[in-house]
Amino acid sequence: MLATTKRYPEWWKGVRTATVLEPGEGGGDGVGTLYRLEWRSVLPYSLQFDSRITRFEAPHHFEGQVSGELVGVGAWRLFDGPLGTVALYSRDVSTTRAWMNRLGLLARPAFVWNHGYVMRQGARGLAEKLDAELIAHS
Repeated sequence: MLATTKRYPEWWKGVRTATVLEPGEGGGDGVGTLYRLEWRSVLPYSLQFDSRITRFEAPHHFEGQVSGELVGVGAWRLFDGPLGTVALYSRDVSTTRAWMNRLGLLARPAFVWNHGYVMRQGARGLAEKLDAELIAHS
């Protein structure tokens, strides 16, 4: 489910669109696949960026490089935890949108809150899609 980025809009409300621009290895969702993603949350702006899968070790790890209105890397790791499966998403990204960068420190609390909101939507949507109990999210 997590590795099928094109299906994110089915369960992650913040993802408006996820379009495959270039198929990866074997024509599927593997290494080399390039997606165009558009995200939207509560604040009145959207972010659009491309994400290319750079590492894929099904079913436990995959990561991608992003470019466009966000640049950097993101990775999913899945592993067994004491209460069940842990899905951990990490990212090291920054925006390229001039107005966001100019607002920087002043708007940071709003941007952080907005990002947290989007991530909580994803956690709840994934748990619901998998008919699983959401134990914790951050």
